[in-house]
Amino acid sequence: MASFALLVILPVIASAFYLWAVAVDQYASTVGFSVRTEQMSSSLDILGGITRLSGGGSSDSDILYDYIHSQELVQDLDAEIDLRTIYSREWGADPLFSFDPDGSVEDLVSHWERVVRITYDSSSRLMTLRVLAFTPQDATLIATKILERSTEKINALSDEARADATRYAEIEMDRALERLKVAREAMTRFRTRTQMVDPVADLQGQMGILNSLQAQLAESYVELDLLRSTTNASDPRTTQIEQRIDVISNRIEEERRKFSESDQGPGGEDYASMVAEFERLSVDREFAVQTYRVALAAFDAAQAEAQRKSRYLAAHIKPTQAEESEYPQRWTLLGLTGFFLLIAWAIGILIFYSIRDRR
Repeated sequence: MASFALLVILPVIASAFYLWAVAVDQYASTVGFSVRTEQMSSSLDILGGITRLSGGGSSDSDILYDYIHSQELVQDLDAEIDLRTIYSREWGADPLFSFDPDGSVEDLVSHWERVVRITYDSSSRLMTLRVLAFTPQDATLIATKILERSTEKINALSDEARADATRYAEIEMDRALERLKVAREAMTRFRTRTQMVDPVADLQGQMGILNSLQAQLAESYVELDLLRSTTNASDPRTTQIEQRIDVISNRIEEERRKFSESDQGPGGEDYASMVAEFERLSVDREFAVQTYRVALAAFDAAQAEAQRKSRYLAAHIKPTQAEESEYPQRWTLLGLTGFFLLIAWAIGILIFYSIRDRR
């Protein structure tokens, strides 16, 4: 009975005295939120008015859960609203439920985990946050700041995911654009060097001249045959037509020599080499254009897909402000203290009598 009074009764009385006479009232502020993902369908679905709203992934909620308990958030809020002062203002009157103003940031994080509790329902993916403070205004302020910081974190994660979704498509688009620039610059250098915009078109013009000369030559031969059949050989018109035929034939030979490898074009190069180089550059440029179009379409599609999935933090319970103190829960704490002291005392008594009986 003496040990029971010493180890159970007296600690329970001391705990009751501290809880009702010393412990300072604390007020709770509650906020409920969830991470949501709004997925808009394609343009056809949008015209049809179809929009899907789904819950956020468990990974987002897990990240947010760890972030609220992190040292980063505690330090940010301490720098913004001075958490040390808020939780250490009752240090002299209630050292058990207050924060030591001389404590380290690790001590502040440990105290933060005592006054900030998060419950997470994995089925509905709803998170409920309860914040304790010595005044209802401080509790509401801290809950509001946590909600704001959590919203910023989710927005940052959404922006990062959107950037990741478009980064590789943008890299491919930039690479295709650079390839297109190189192909166009090569074509420009070729035209500047050869002084020809399109050797193929130039050759087609030469072919047109050659065809015209051949047509004139055929007409001249017909005209000569007609004169020979109606006049004598001494007719001066026959001589003129023969001279014309010789001139046209020489011109045709000159035009044909332009197509040989030994003949030079306007830029001092043979037509065959220029045409071959021009065709190669044209193929490279066309391929670069097609590649750029495909890369641009892929980049636009990646941007549309990233914009289609938007994550945000939806608060279904705004930060509340308490009117009455509900903490510390004195009867609950006193009952738990008495229960565990009784269990410890009973185990100690059993061990004592068991050792004594063995002796």
